[in-house]
Amino acid sequence: MKKISLVLSATLAILFAIPAADLGAVEGKATREECMAKCKEAAGMLKQIGRETALKKLNDKNGPFVWKDSYVLCIDIGTGAVLAHPMLPNVVGKMSQKFKDANGKLFAVEYILVAKSKGEGWISYVWPKPGEKKPSPKISYVYEVPGENVIMVAGIYE
Repeated sequence: MKKISLVLSATLAILFAIPAADLGAVEGKATREECMAKCKEAAGMLKQIGRETALKKLNDKNGPFVWKDSYVLCIDIGTGAVLAHPMLPNVVGKMSQKFKDANGKLFAVEYILVAKSKGEGWISYVWPKPGEKKPSPKISYVYEVPGENVIMVAGIYE
């Protein structure tokens, strides 16, 4: 009984010694590499199962394209319309070219420019973290889906 009590006490002492900030690290933050991989995975899915079915999966906030503190969204390059956004379903169908960050930067316009000029790349801007109102520095990876006239975007907060 004493051994169980000692083990329990030691375990509790270790748990209470971990700062609260470190507990968030257990879940982890998305990385640049994950953003790139998820965008390319979403692109492959779109090509494999078709646009309509893929967009349903991309719009699912409990789906495979929402992970850690990130998600993949999809924009039509030709029209600028948001086709999928799992965290902000109210922007689906809206013209992304009008989206500005707190500094007035038209970041979605840059998404499309990068896609058209390079096919892929990174854009930096400020945007509120989910559940917050104050904007934070964010960097997003943009990937043009070959032959589909759409881009996949996923970002991380710096």
